[in-house]
Amino acid sequence: MTAGAISIEGLRKTFATSTEAVTAVDGVDVEVAAGEIVTLLGPSGCGKTTTLRLVAGLERATAGRITIGGRLVVDGAAHFVPPQRRNLGMVFQSYAIWPHMTVLENVAYALEGRGLARAEQRERALAALQTVKLAQLADRPAPRLSGGQQQRVAIARALAGAPQALLFDEPLSNLDAKLRAEMRTELRRLQTELGMTAIYVTHDQAEALALSDWIVVMKDGRVVERGRPTQIYRFPRNVFTAQFVGTTNLLAGTLERVDANGRVAVTTAYGRLFGIDPNTALKPGEAVTLSVRPEDLSAGDAGDDDRALNRIEGRVEVAVFAGSVVEAQVRCGDAVLHCLLGRDADVTPGSAIALRFSADASVVLPAEAPSLDQSGSL
Repeated sequence: MTAGAISIEGLRKTFATSTEAVTAVDGVDVEVAAGEIVTLLGPSGCGKTTTLRLVAGLERATAGRITIGGRLVVDGAAHFVPPQRRNLGMVFQSYAIWPHMTVLENVAYALEGRGLARAEQRERALAALQTVKLAQLADRPAPRLSGGQQQRVAIARALAGAPQALLFDEPLSNLDAKLRAEMRTELRRLQTELGMTAIYVTHDQAEALALSDWIVVMKDGRVVERGRPTQIYRFPRNVFTAQFVGTTNLLAGTLERVDANGRVAVTTAYGRLFGIDPNTALKPGEAVTLSVRPEDLSAGDAGDDDRALNRIEGRVEVAVFAGSVVEAQVRCGDAVLHCLLGRDADVTPGSAIALRFSADASVVLPAEAPSLDQSGSL
């Protein structure tokens, strides 16, 4: 495939209902470099699928611009290039496999109407199946495929037309957990080998972290944050991202000071705690929220003399051995902290515990009302 960059500027989409106008996409800006995969991540109703459909040409924008491979395809409501002329491949949540066709016929069907000879259609379809490692099943009836194989056929069909970019709309949501993990690896392999440009829509944080070059977090039709997967996970810039991407613990406090090393001191109900400010914009006296991931907490004995920078004492409420870790819930004053402790941690319900964590694992964010629960779920 020939990779082409995608640029989205000031994109807006408003739907008129019988009683009001609903803005589904509100001033979205996204840049996708050639050969990169960018994931639109967010809860249901945040505007990510509508954004994808606007790029595909399945919806008309109210305002904004979209360019694909340097070619302007949307300029407000005035300029609109139809979807069949955008040279994009799309993979939907529903595989849309034709049950009366073979695997090869399903893939070749995407080339109908392009003025290609049957022999060339077959050659391109076989090449696409080879790419997704299904060429040996070319003559198999489509209904005799597993869910993972059907998803590969859908991807092969999208690749057969040599698109400039691929658009994925929650393509793995119908697969079981094991197949989802396998297909994540397969999609990343394909993206790397083909150098394909892609926009991937999902609400699954694990998919976004595993697949993406960049993640765009969306909420209420707007972009909340954009960054590399490691940045989004380790150094989120707002409470919504910290909660939605993975699981975190939130502690309220007041910013006390910033030291010479850029570490932030925060006064909390659990004592003075230290962290880092990824926004580098907080000032003394501001209300803040300190975010700590469960895996960054380690266990000690209450009253021990460990000099770890941050320390909170509490009492274990729940401790579950989960093989590689011990999953624990620890009551610390009014808060219950979720912890992933080493599998050799000797913790039992009712026992006192000292939780320790470094300043580098503590992200200090502007205070805002949490929109999700402590576990990061809706």
